[in-house]
Amino acid sequence: MVGKIGLVLRALGAAADPAGSTTSDIARRTGLTRPTAHRLLTELAEQGFTDRDTGTGRWQLGPELYLLGAVAATRYDVTDHARDILADLAEQTGESAFLSALRGRETVCLAEIEGSFPLRSHVLHLGIRFPLGVASAGLAILSHLPTDEADDYVATTDLTTRWGRSHSRRAVRARVAATREHGYAVNPGLIIEDSWGMAAAVFDESGRPRAALSLTGVRSRFTDARIPTLGRLLLDRAHALGRRVR
Repeated sequence: MVGKIGLVLRALGAAADPAGSTTSDIARRTGLTRPTAHRLLTELAEQGFTDRDTGTGRWQLGPELYLLGAVAATRYDVTDHARDILADLAEQTGESAFLSALRGRETVCLAEIEGSFPLRSHVLHLGIRFPLGVASAGLAILSHLPTDEADDYVATTDLTTRWGRSHSRRAVRARVAATREHGYAVNPGLIIEDSWGMAAAVFDESGRPRAALSLTGVRSRFTDARIPTLGRLLLDRAHALGRRVR
């Protein structure tokens, strides 16, 4: 039951539509039946963890989660440490800059600063989650996990069902190898065509990757000549953020 509740809350948190999600949306994203999804959403609403718009019938995260999150933020929130770094990345590159954190076997986007370039990628937004190995942040973190841990994850995780053949185990392993070689990860439009992203991992005091800084934009901005420059900048800023949070 707890696992199903977690699925429902994460699905609500990752919704791209600010108006919320329908019961059918949540059932589809979680793999639950519609009656089960509706029952859980209703029970969570009774405790203040979800909220429903009586006019549209759409669900959103509830006020009780905000209160709990405010308490948890004193221990887990690193966004205050990152905001000026994100702003610097966006200013220097013109691309949108993001902070994503590792949560279980996923990354969740915690903060963003829009770039000045008028054409933007819309892959990332606050609250969106991706499994490790999907999007540049998840690839950067996966690539810097201990080798046996990363290998086990790739061997036991099928990303192709949702993300397509470009996320086969063979393809992910090749991108992990490239990320380890260069230090930074590149997503060459694998989620939305022509929407590129790059990321560098942020490490904790034990040397484990716990978060990642990302830049996203359109393909024309991520030229072969520019990618190494962006990569070095990301690595430098990720190292600076790692020092702060330690």
